Amino acid sequence: MRAEGDEQDWSRHRREAFEVKEQAIRAARWQEHEQATAMIREAVDRFQAAGISPVALRARPFQGGGTLRTGLVGWYLKKDRSLAVDADGHYYVMRVDGGLRSRLRGAAPAPSYAPLIVGRGGRDGDSFRLEELLEMRLQDPVPA
Repeated sequence: MRAEGDEQDWSRHRREAFEVKEQAIRAARWQEHEQATAMIREAVDRFQAAGISPVALRARPFQGGGTLRTGLVGWYLKKDRSLAVDADGHYYVMRVDGGLRSRLRGAAPAPSYAPLIVGRGGRDGDSFRLEELLEMRLQDPVPA
């Protein structure tokens, strides 16, 4: 049997180990985001140099059909228009709540952490390196 002090020490040690691991995960995610954002900014410069103009970005609701105004301008990365970037290097997942307010006033998707592997861990297994998506966008511009 463990003594009460041993239980508390074990709990404290476990909590500290969890916090250290959580901090390491956050730091790695932030580093990945910084690398991906640098790639996006470089790609935006290439889009502009190639004459690929930004377009008004629209989002799709989680449920229901149609699209919603966003007030964002940028480039879609996939033909299904589910991912986009803006001129400042922000990365967006173009899915939003499609409530009545969003339909009337427009949606405001928040920038997401930019991943180096887009779709990693997704159920459909459809993952791409961000670099590939950006290059595909440059080679095969998505129509406005």
